[in-house]
Amino acid sequence: MQAHSPDRLACALAQIDAANQADPRLADWQGQPQAQEWIYSQHMTRWLFVLEPAPNALLQIACRAQHLERWSLPRSSYPDGRAAYYEWRQACGQMHGARAAEIMAGCGYSAADCERVAAIIGKCDLAHDAATQALEDVACLVFLERYFADFYAQKPDYDAAQWLRIVRRTWDKMTPRGHAAALQLAGQLPAHLLALVQEAIA
Repeated sequence: MQAHSPDRLACALAQIDAANQADPRLADWQGQPQAQEWIYSQHMTRWLFVLEPAPNALLQIACRAQHLERWSLPRSSYPDGRAAYYEWRQACGQMHGARAAEIMAGCGYSAADCERVAAIIGKCDLAHDAATQALEDVACLVFLERYFADFYAQKPDYDAAQWLRIVRRTWDKMTPRGHAAALQLAGQLPAHLLALVQEAIA
């Protein structure tokens, strides 16, 4: 791995941001319309620094690129069903990792560093890799804080058992550090979602 270079890191993060700002889908960001994936990436970086006050450069890049240009591979490009959903998720991880590696190479990162970030984004060896697990904690916290309520509202056909399974799977992906942050966050959720989380982890 190369020695840390603030210039390389700044280059990679700026280019990831520029790529994500091309997302044609907009949402509110501090009262202004901004690209959805750019907004997501900012929340990923914010939560990373909550969990790790001094994260290394490669983990910062991986978190910022977690959904890099995801709109270019929409869920609708795969069939319905759980199996197809997981195929789509795997394809997304590979795409995000490859694009992040391409950007990093252009900023002067070594092939080894590029491969490392692609592996983190691709969730390789999740249970045994600290950086990959940190990214997973961050992604779960961003989901719970920013996207869980909307996701719940978009799925009126899901029954209680399905929601409990979703929350438990999310919980099971996280470390004790992530659990502690999620429990603090849960108190800010709407009452019906807080009750769902409490039942799921009881």
